[in-house]
Amino acid sequence: MAVIVGVTRETAAGERRVALTPETCRKLTAAGAQVRIVPGLGVGAHFSDQAYADAGAVLDPQALAEADLVLCVQPPEPAVLATLKPGAVLVGMLHPQADPARAEAIRARGLIAFPLERLPRTTRAQAMDVLSSQAGMAGYKAMLIAAQLAPRFFPMLTTAAGTIRPSKVLVIGAGVAGLQAIATARRLGAQVEGFDVRPETREQIESLGGRFLDLGVSAVGEGGYARPLTEEERALQQQRLAEHLKGIDVVVCTAAVPGRPAPRIISAAMVAGMKPGSVIVDLAAETGGNCELTRPGDTVDSNGVTVAGPLNLPSLGAIHASEMYARNLYNFALLLLKEGRLVFDWSDELLAKTVWPEPPSAA
Repeated sequence: MAVIVGVTRETAAGERRVALTPETCRKLTAAGAQVRIVPGLGVGAHFSDQAYADAGAVLDPQALAEADLVLCVQPPEPAVLATLKPGAVLVGMLHPQADPARAEAIRARGLIAFPLERLPRTTRAQAMDVLSSQAGMAGYKAMLIAAQLAPRFFPMLTTAAGTIRPSKVLVIGAGVAGLQAIATARRLGAQVEGFDVRPETREQIESLGGRFLDLGVSAVGEGGYARPLTEEERALQQQRLAEHLKGIDVVVCTAAVPGRPAPRIISAAMVAGMKPGSVIVDLAAETGGNCELTRPGDTVDSNGVTVAGPLNLPSLGAIHASEMYARNLYNFALLLLKEGRLVFDWSDELLAKTVWPEPPSAA
């Protein structure tokens, strides 16, 4: 029997992405799998049922019941997990330890879960890195939101009414999202700076046409992430950043570490020192925010400074975000699919370090 691949219907508020596209459906079918989907699966991302059918999918309202391999974007509700085939493989952004009920449902059903946010960030894993692929879309959309909220032009303009100076934009955090935000701001014509406590990001920021903001704080960590700052380092950063923000028109915050609360970088006092009409877009809102005044999901005004905390920005670019995400899942699925069967090679660190909970055979 061929491996049956099922895909969950996304039900989270505002979620329009999908874990399977017609492109990856065709590839999975070619790899020997049988793909079953519920009708209307890709509507939010503008993929029609016919496109899936043409790619080899079988439309089945009960598609998950017999699925051996289940793909998802957001973690399914415990009630959905309870309907999956015992021992099925679940792949997606699952965050099992964030919800005890979800974790218990995974254990109770004996599911083999691969939360891809746990995937080692190695060169070999880049084609499966959902955090990076989705962060690129998030950084792009965050800067467009900032441009929309700002009561000024981004580019310099010379008009009959005089010259308009370019907006001064600061991007905090130079990971994938931050670098995409910098690139987008440059395309819009703004004067851009990037700040990160990892000094190795200077070259990346400058390669995109931005200026590296050096506040005299270096915090190189493991796995490409920054380590927590000491109290002395934090105080120095806060003092110098507060002074610099007085001349900034737009700030986009992107500093985040998966599984941990976002570092608090911009205090209420810093916001109070910014010019009226300034804008802060906090991409880290989902994990608490980099700005003290961020309200996840809301846009607030603080004495003339607009602070936005948008959620699930990748979903705003559902077509391309889905295409990238689905390719990430397909590439990971290839580690499991061998001659049309599911095979678990626990000597492969990408499987052994991603699986949750760890099966006895992986010990």
